[in-house]
Amino acid sequence: MNGNKSEYLINYLLSERNDIKNIEIPDDEGERFRLYRSLVNIRSAAYADDEFLKAEDEYLTVLTEEKGITDAENLIPIEKSIYLWKGDITTLKCGAVVNAANSGMTGCYVPCHSCIDNCIHTFAGVRLRLECDRIMRQQGHEEPTGQAKITPAYNLPCDYVIHTVGAIVQGELTAGHCAQLESCYKSCLEIAVKNNIESIAFCCISTGVFGFPNKEAAEIAVKTVREFCMSHDIKVIFNVFKEEDYEIYRRLLGKN
Repeated sequence: MNGNKSEYLINYLLSERNDIKNIEIPDDEGERFRLYRSLVNIRSAAYADDEFLKAEDEYLTVLTEEKGITDAENLIPIEKSIYLWKGDITTLKCGAVVNAANSGMTGCYVPCHSCIDNCIHTFAGVRLRLECDRIMRQQGHEEPTGQAKITPAYNLPCDYVIHTVGAIVQGELTAGHCAQLESCYKSCLEIAVKNNIESIAFCCISTGVFGFPNKEAAEIAVKTVREFCMSHDIKVIFNVFKEEDYEIYRRLLGKN
């Protein structure tokens, strides 16, 4: 059944374009997903009709369920109000997940790129890019580093996505970079509380291609979250994907 949906979705996405011709839809469902994802990734923010959205909702729901959903309610805290979880953030059921966005705020346009921005937009569906585009058009300028915006999560199992632009480190790490990263965490936490969100999952903001050293980034994240949780009732999940980051956070947490 999902095979029929993937074929329909691919044909719809191809019909929107006049720069791609003679694409043969693969029989293998994994290859079909890669083609669907690539077409979604390069698609500009645009409306899609109700039939497409219904099919996409059903298709992505099945894919996420097949990956396996983790409910934040079942996680065990590593210290008061704080959790450490290694896994795919697009499968986490919680109040909000944090997306490490770029200043354009409408997602990653590189087909099948492995960054969290690409993954979140892929599994949320095309409405997320459209909503982000609406917010940015209304704002009228690129998103400054250290601030945050909130959107619905659409097909993700969480309720909301909070988007923030992390510090980009090119060369030596400075106090300015550290202040920008701290602002990312504070902005996301504040917008979560403002929207009555009870749990929030942070990815490792600014690490990876943004160049922030993993250990220093984790130290800022933990310090900022601990201070915020002293005066606010919110569950915070540090989500990591790499074993290196898991070990860094494990050493930093659970010592209070």
